[in-house]
Amino acid sequence: MSDDYHKIELIMSLRNRGIRDTRVLAAIERIPREKFINPVFAEQAYADQSLPIECGQTISQPYIVAFMTEKLRLDDRMKVLEVGTGSGYQAAVLSHLCRRVYTIERYRTLLRDAEERFAELRISNITSMAGDGTKGWPSQAPFDRIIVTAAGKTLPPALLEQLRPGGILVAPVDTDSGDQELIRVIAGDDGSYTQESLLPVRFVPLVEGMAKEM
Repeated sequence: MSDDYHKIELIMSLRNRGIRDTRVLAAIERIPREKFINPVFAEQAYADQSLPIECGQTISQPYIVAFMTEKLRLDDRMKVLEVGTGSGYQAAVLSHLCRRVYTIERYRTLLRDAEERFAELRISNITSMAGDGTKGWPSQAPFDRIIVTAAGKTLPPALLEQLRPGGILVAPVDTDSGDQELIRVIAGDDGSYTQESLLPVRFVPLVEGMAKEM
């Protein structure tokens, strides 16, 4: 069966699982996920599952991408920071929903591949950088929204500091039990933060510094 058929099946599945934002669903429908995975996994491009990519990392399952994106409450005027470019798939989805995406990746190999995909798809509102995502992107702060696609023991303070008052951060964090949970943090106008738990997840670890690649 064609990718278009499997893509329609995926969109219906996301709706059935509670994704209601039609803009998020439309963005996922527009992005060719097969471009962001190893050709070995081509038949699973639109299966609702994570898949391995280079450097021991993963591309998140479409439901998690849709869920996290929906919880950001995006509009087309916003500036978004993504920590963990990976394959570039999440950034590509975000690019259809906001003014500009700034994305940081600690693996230069992954970043180079992602940039080639953005160019091929003619996505022009993504700015990318190789760097330590736990430090954020100070020169471009503050951000309206921040999304983190790797799980740390705590939220890096630099990311909270770079969140605009009224801004939203969505990230996975480790729990005391050894599991992970997705949380949403909303920055108050008075410098306070409110936090809510969203759902259990499983992400690769959030690691400080640049990766050493062979």
